[in-house]
Amino acid sequence: MIKYISDSAERTYQFGVKIGKLLKGNETIAFYGEIGAGKTTMIKGVCEGCGVKDFITSPTYTLVNEYKGDKFKVYHIDCYRENRIDEWIELGIFEYIASPGVVLIEWGDKIEVLLPDDVIRIRFESQFAQENKRIIMIKGNVEWIEPLSKMRYISENTGN
Repeated sequence: MIKYISDSAERTYQFGVKIGKLLKGNETIAFYGEIGAGKTTMIKGVCEGCGVKDFITSPTYTLVNEYKGDKFKVYHIDCYRENRIDEWIELGIFEYIASPGVVLIEWGDKIEVLLPDDVIRIRFESQFAQENKRIIMIKGNVEWIEPLSKMRYISENTGN
């Protein structure tokens, strides 16, 4: 696991861009954290890093947004308003996960039982004493964690 400390929305966004540039497709990333923690900001950056040119919005009401990146599709899924497991199965969550694209899931805790074993988890912790400070923890057995661990503002690298 690595920890990245972000002190602004822009740093969170740029960290997402770096992640997006390292993705190869066929990855599922679940994002965890309270409202306003930075999940959507990071996802916008990941999409830019994947070469998405569209305006990125959170699919809170549409549940899934699909974008075309430079090398693969990016599926942005928001589970905030829909936590019924059977509804996600009916909506085709397994088809998205099995796709050759990248699947970005906000509020992954709502569908944890449906996530694949190789899911990458990105957790946000707000530091209420410092308004814009976020600790971003990434856990998963992926090769791109190593390049990220060399970035500034990384506070800890504890392996996978």
